[in-house]
Amino acid sequence: MLHVLQHPLAVHAITHLRDETTKPATFRTLAYQLGLLLAVEATRDLPLEDKPIQTPLEKHTGRVLNHQPLVVVPILRAGLGMVQPFLDIFPDVSVGYVGLERDHTTAEARSYYCKLPPLAGCRVFVVDPMLATGGSAAQALALVKQHGAVAPRLVCIVAAPEGVAEVERQHPGTIVQTAALDRELNHKKYILPGLGDFGARLYGT
Repeated sequence: MLHVLQHPLAVHAITHLRDETTKPATFRTLAYQLGLLLAVEATRDLPLEDKPIQTPLEKHTGRVLNHQPLVVVPILRAGLGMVQPFLDIFPDVSVGYVGLERDHTTAEARSYYCKLPPLAGCRVFVVDPMLATGGSAAQALALVKQHGAVAPRLVCIVAAPEGVAEVERQHPGTIVQTAALDRELNHKKYILPGLGDFGARLYGT
């Protein structure tokens, strides 16, 4: 269920995100562009319904998005960098928050915050730029399912094969939308070639 974004702009943006000389302001712009492309791809199959309208010339039956609510759930803090594109495309989207922090010794995720709107009957997108071990993503998916989400999707910028496999192991059939599938994790569980600490580079910390 892995979907890798295929677009020249995505390849261009990923290359510059990986470059250690890219400044935070440029990094944020590129991350937004990738987020926009990913948001479009992740919502490609949203359901439509007929809508009769009057054009300047005649009556016409067009198609519009139906009324299924959309919810985007960033994994704090780096996931915040992927929220704005969804808000810009879908002004009525709701936003929930999941705070997960990776223990740098064990590489396991620890939950410290969870604030979610009602998720039953909604199309839910969990967003996190880096899918490394898959622990945080799997935990976030479990949390949104506990709050009523059905078939939530995971949207990330860079993914490691190990993370994709872990999400599939814990949540079979989950659609994972990413801009790049990287080679592997190193012994410290960082993605290679990767792009470093996304949150730190996004916020210049």
